[in-house]
Amino acid sequence: MDQFTRETWIRRTKLAAAILLLDVSVTFHNIWPTPAIKWTGELSVELAICLAALAIVSGRLGPPSRAALAWLSAIWPALVIGRYADVTAPALYGREVNLFWDLRNVSAVAAMFASAAPLWLILLTLMAAALVLVLLYAMSRWAFGRIGEAMAQPRERTATLWLAAAAVALFATQAASERVPRVPGFAAPVTQTYAHQVRLVRDALSADSRSLAPSPAMDSDLALVKGADVFLFFVESYGAVSYERPEFARGLAASRAEFAAAVAATNRHVVSAYVESPTFGGNSWLAHISLLSGVEVRDRDTNALLMTRKRDTLATAFARQGYRTLALMPGTWQSWPEGAFYGFSDIYGGERLAYRGPQFGWWNIPDQFALAQMDALEVSRQTRAPLFVFFPTVSTHIPFTPTPPYQPDWPRMLTDEPYDEMVLLQAYEQQPDWLDLGPSYVGAMSYVYAAIGGYLRQRADRDFVAIVIGDHQPPSVVSGEGAPWDVPVHVIASRNDVLARLQAHGFRAGLTPARPALSRMHALTPVLLDAFGNREP
Repeated sequence: MDQFTRETWIRRTKLAAAILLLDVSVTFHNIWPTPAIKWTGELSVELAICLAALAIVSGRLGPPSRAALAWLSAIWPALVIGRYADVTAPALYGREVNLFWDLRNVSAVAAMFASAAPLWLILLTLMAAALVLVLLYAMSRWAFGRIGEAMAQPRERTATLWLAAAAVALFATQAASERVPRVPGFAAPVTQTYAHQVRLVRDALSADSRSLAPSPAMDSDLALVKGADVFLFFVESYGAVSYERPEFARGLAASRAEFAAAVAATNRHVVSAYVESPTFGGNSWLAHISLLSGVEVRDRDTNALLMTRKRDTLATAFARQGYRTLALMPGTWQSWPEGAFYGFSDIYGGERLAYRGPQFGWWNIPDQFALAQMDALEVSRQTRAPLFVFFPTVSTHIPFTPTPPYQPDWPRMLTDEPYDEMVLLQAYEQQPDWLDLGPSYVGAMSYVYAAIGGYLRQRADRDFVAIVIGDHQPPSVVSGEGAPWDVPVHVIASRNDVLARLQAHGFRAGLTPARPALSRMHALTPVLLDAFGNREP
């Protein structure tokens, strides 16, 4: 092989490698349900268009300049990142990516991570993110450099043009004949993803999308629960999947049996149903405001707009009937202006709860301690108004481990050493398996059943109504592919007339909800108010 032939072979090999590398970088798919990716051999029409354009321009004006190649190398990583977000968000969160919404949550997620993670992990994450960007640019720079070299050669340029043009023509032909946007043999264009994000921004900013639905009437006299404390437990990640995935149902059977026994032992009964949450895998506050206000809130902008209005909520409805309304917020460590909108009489955030024991999860405070502290500070008072307590739990937040141990000795939860050393060490040995979070999820849900059931036993002497509802399904990595957005809701009470009214609305007796879902979550609000009392004339 002479020198000319060897150089030609090397140049063409590099050209093929560069094209393959760029194609793989924007055509990969998710390895469900993980953050990992795989290539399935699809083609990128965007790469084909880019190659055809480079070949045509090079034929007329000469090979692309270093500046032009540098610009292409800088743009390409944006396509790679867009592709990753597009294919990974559904696998992890059960919904499509929404940059207008998701990017504004980055600061909150970062703050949560910074407060919970050790400094070395934060630094490692930042370094890894920077390294990924550098590697993406280096990869693109090398690939476009090899393509630029090939464009100076007539044969390589012509061959590239014909192959790229054929790919574009095939894509166009198939796209015209397909009723679905997916074209066989081609990955969905990343530019299509970004165009969709532009439409989402446009829709979010449009006048029509910013209109608010009316609030339901909050005029119940609450006569059927009068005098009873009412607890609203919003259980983090408590989704229908906990009943409908066989391995979860089996793993939780014993915990549910003990929970049911706690209900029965305290002369209470329970009815259950499914409702559809306005969110999936996260953004719990969308579920909170939807139920508390009775207005469906599925995005950040609707939430922000509703917060600017003066609307009745469950808190204000109970306050009008003489209730002291409390928000038990172990996951809140800063000011919570939403509390003013909801109309709570008082708010117990993480700092005010003054937990001194070992830390667990993102927010440090075990759910059982939050309940025990609320009981000590408010419930145990001899002379007081009845309570309405809103409690978004935190111990079942992903990654679910380490899970706090359940402490049968409730007064000990309020001490500096709420757990025996051996029990604590066993709990800390739990580490999340990100490829199989199911067992950790089952363990965390067992804990919350034990905590709420244990509190039922502790307060068998009190007349109270407990609403236990999931905020959303756990992320798709746990829920599974194509899981519905439904969550369980249970109402526990000793007042049979309340439960009878709920059954008339579609609830069923027992802890196991029945299909179909009763309603969307915001539509549950008037159902509860109707069950708790009569409408005022």
